[in-house]
Amino acid sequence: MTLEKTTRVNYLFDFYQSLLTPKQKSYMSLYYLDDYSLGEIAEEYDISRQAVYDNIKRTEAMLEQYETKLLLFQKFQERQHLIEQLKAAAFKIDQERSLLTLIEALEKLD
Repeated sequence: MTLEKTTRVNYLFDFYQSLLTPKQKSYMSLYYLDDYSLGEIAEEYDISRQAVYDNIKRTEAMLEQYETKLLLFQKFQERQHLIEQLKAAAFKIDQERSLLTLIEALEKLD
């Protein structure tokens, strides 16, 4: 699995975990956040490795569906990009850094 995909799934999990069942949250947390292997999760829950794999893949698909409908991650990325642009523009025109201070306060709200 690529680092980019892992990062994306982690963000999606962050945004949408409240919409998942406790079992889905647990599997995803163990696999993506705690870096457990499929075998370790299977052993922990006394189920097959395949069952863990299937559950994780289904949950990943659900997270992608939530993102397609709600766009929380996309809006987060766009907001981060705009903040970076604002910081660059503010730095060019604002020697006292008051604009930068306001932008940094806005940034901390996320």
